[in-house]
Amino acid sequence: MLSPDDYTIEQKPAWCPGCGNFSILRTVKESLAELEIPPHKVLLVSGIGQSSKLPHYMKCNTFNGLHGRTLPVATGARLANHGLPVIAIAGDGDCYGEGGNHLIHAIRRNINIKLFVHDNQIYGLTKGQASPTSGEGMVTKVQPFGVFSEQLNPLALAIALDAGFVARGFAGDTEFLKELMKEAMGHKGFSLLDILQPCVTFNKLNTFKWYRERVYRIEPEYNPEDRSGAFTRSLEWGARIPTGVIYRNSRPTLEERVPIIKDTPLVRQDFDFKATVEGLLTGLYKT
Repeated sequence: MLSPDDYTIEQKPAWCPGCGNFSILRTVKESLAELEIPPHKVLLVSGIGQSSKLPHYMKCNTFNGLHGRTLPVATGARLANHGLPVIAIAGDGDCYGEGGNHLIHAIRRNINIKLFVHDNQIYGLTKGQASPTSGEGMVTKVQPFGVFSEQLNPLALAIALDAGFVARGFAGDTEFLKELMKEAMGHKGFSLLDILQPCVTFNKLNTFKWYRERVYRIEPEYNPEDRSGAFTRSLEWGARIPTGVIYRNSRPTLEERVPIIKDTPLVRQDFDFKATVEGLLTGLYKT
């Protein structure tokens, strides 16, 4: 039986005391342990940001990509070996800002990647400028007159694109967050889990207290397969903020639709490099 300690390395996280990233890190370890996925059989991919440091503190396969380029790396890894679970770790700036275009097309392809977004509604690593999920009017060091852009709603965007699995969790409710992570891991298709988490240093508005006064668990009778209802629920933000599985569907994954890798992962297939190169050269010379 696996335990969270099996995914732990002796490296102290470089996060501010009280940061929501700590509880997310612990919950990822607990989720993998309860799903009995050993460290050598999972890949964590991240971009750049405070959230993207999470794989550095995990004992498993990891890949640190460029800012906003988490999903292209995760996609390449998944296409090469779709027998390996791939978790993409990103922040709201990293994923919804620089990586927004990649998010849209990863959802369209429905590749079987699990995307966990640490959404603290601010840029933490680069010291506190507004992110796409910062509220309109929020004052920061870079936006002294307040944010002019409308706040991005990642859940509504994902549902509009018919994402396979769309959920929201809260770093202050780790038991429920763990269940959501496990559900996302078990879903066949692209999974977006947006995780609300405070930035104790740069975001003095969206604090643990602020979230606890607003977040609630979606009622058990809610139907996440009702797309219209899910879209309506995704728009709820302000006095009350829903957490749970907002939307879910069961359309074919990209891996299932690519004939070459449908049955056998690419890394398990035989490949005769010499014959392939000779065939290419022969074809070139003939033309």
